[in-house]
Amino acid sequence: MQDDFMTIREMCDTFDVTARTLRFYEAKELLFPHRDGQKRNFTKRDRARLKLILRGKRFGFSLEEIRQLLDLYDCEDKQHTQIQRTYDIAKERMQDMINQRDELNEAIEDLKAQLAWGEQQIAQAMQKKG
Repeated sequence: MQDDFMTIREMCDTFDVTARTLRFYEAKELLFPHRDGQKRNFTKRDRARLKLILRGKRFGFSLEEIRQLLDLYDCEDKQHTQIQRTYDIAKERMQDMINQRDELNEAIEDLKAQLAWGEQQIAQAMQKKG
């Protein structure tokens, strides 16, 4: 492996993604590997972009949001716009995640109550039999 480039296999191994995933991100114009015939060579910039894509996906950002954030990197303001927009989206996503967690916690408590009721019903039915 050259310092500047990684093959698709090296990218897959390094980032624990499939070749199909990398080709998908390339088709969506999120990654721009150098092409040598059928061979793809990924640059340091591609690696940095993939790290951000995977992090964004982990946090629940849409691919369109990720694309917009990556495109802001080239603004002339030393990435201030990119950082600000990333912060704004992340703040919204954090609130969404908190809301989802709260809804899930409520559903868990409801299910626990239903299971406790079910246990009582089963126990009563067993007592009547015995």
